[in-house]
Amino acid sequence: MIMSDDYNLRGKTAVVGVGETTYYKHGQSSDPEFVLVLKAILAACEDAGINPKEIDGFCSYSNDRNDPPRLANALGLPELRYSNMQWTSGGGGAAAAVQNAAGAITAGSADVVVAYRGLAQGQFGRFGRSGGSRPVSGGAAYTLPYGMMSAAQMYAMRTTRFMHEHGVGRNAMRSIAMACYHHAQNNPRAVMNGRTLDEETYDASRWITEPYRLFDCCLENDGAAAMIITRSDRAMDLPKVPALVLGAQQSGGHRSGATAENATDYVTSSFKPAAKYLYEQAGVTPQDIDVVQSYENFTGGVVMSLIEHGLCTYENADEVLTFENLRADGGNLPLNTSGGNLAECYMHGLGLQVEAVRQVRGESCNQVPDVKVALANAGPMVAVASTAIYGTQEALG
Repeated sequence: MIMSDDYNLRGKTAVVGVGETTYYKHGQSSDPEFVLVLKAILAACEDAGINPKEIDGFCSYSNDRNDPPRLANALGLPELRYSNMQWTSGGGGAAAAVQNAAGAITAGSADVVVAYRGLAQGQFGRFGRSGGSRPVSGGAAYTLPYGMMSAAQMYAMRTTRFMHEHGVGRNAMRSIAMACYHHAQNNPRAVMNGRTLDEETYDASRWITEPYRLFDCCLENDGAAAMIITRSDRAMDLPKVPALVLGAQQSGGHRSGATAENATDYVTSSFKPAAKYLYEQAGVTPQDIDVVQSYENFTGGVVMSLIEHGLCTYENADEVLTFENLRADGGNLPLNTSGGNLAECYMHGLGLQVEAVRQVRGESCNQVPDVKVALANAGPMVAVASTAIYGTQEALG
């Protein structure tokens, strides 16, 4: 597929502001979810140097409860031109929300769009809870009675099959967890700031569901995050260095949403369809990526994601994905430089998109030198995943 300039996001929009609330352990926020989202949006506007009343569009994902008309009223917007939701698939929509915002702006449907996500589990209940014992029907009837109740159990099956088919060991998963905790120690926003992780601690941690130990699993948190997207020509007049949206794709393979573990391609993180369009649209190759933010629901999905984005192979994953190589301070494939979902905060993946923007700006707590291109993916192993690539003006060539 050849993409013309008329049907291409490359460099036409930019992220000009990012904002986050304090990140809390699940259930510990004193603010309701709606207030958290408003605080994140206001912080993003302040970061961008724009008046909140300039916003005219909203994008979110995963059935976010905070609907745009209510947000618009609370912010005092004179009009609401665009309201969009990427449905289903949990955190798989984090990059898709940016994609939808960029598409709306490119099409002229809106001028200043917010991509956002909020979670307050004390108010609404734990996001990652298991299915419980209520009567079930549909796809759950094939899994719940046999003990497959949680996301960890579902994705453990895929990861086990992946490891068996491709001969990838557990060391890569351990290295990913250690890199995330290592980066969190320099990030004051991180929930796990002050808590280090070494090989012995990882190996001694309890099993959650094989092959996942405790530190292979993401956090559960309360908080909110927001990103302000606008036209790239306007972005040049704002105070912060813009992070240009070079490309973004959503991704679901054949029968990706099939129930009862019945997808055609079972051993996938769901990024294979996206990758073949993503790099062409962005005008870069995997070799151009300077830093990666890869959504960790579980570390096994990260290994699969990096392979499917062409950043390593099935054959060399164990050699490439080492603790030393994944560190911002000297690694060749710096990964999840804020601490990610494992150690900064599980803001349903939007925090990883925010960190990619910070890296392009040169503002990360674990800044990689001379970043021109950053990749941030969302939601491995879900039915519809998504990836965005951000870059500097120099990346446009």
